[in-house]
Amino acid sequence: MFDRGAFLAHTAAPATIADIQSHDVNVRLMGDFAIIHARTTFTLPDGKPGEGRYTDVWARRNGRWLAVAAHVTRK
Repeated sequence: MFDRGAFLAHTAAPATIADIQSHDVNVRLMGDFAIIHARTTFTLPDGKPGEGRYTDVWARRNGRWLAVAAHVTRK
C-alpha cells in the first residue's frame, strides 16, 4: 500500500521492466463504475520473461473516468 506521495514517487522512477503487453483484458461496466482485469507479460531487467495480472477500478464522475484503485501481481 502506498500513500499518494509514495505512489507518485514510485511511478516517477524509471521502469525496470520492458516490452509490457496486456492479454485477456476483461472490462466489466456497471453504470458509472468499471473493473478491468488482465494478464501481462514483460521482460525483466536480466532479460528473462515475466508475467503478472492486474485489476483496475474506475468511476465516472462528471463525465470523466477517474482511477479509484489498482492492484498488480507479478510472478
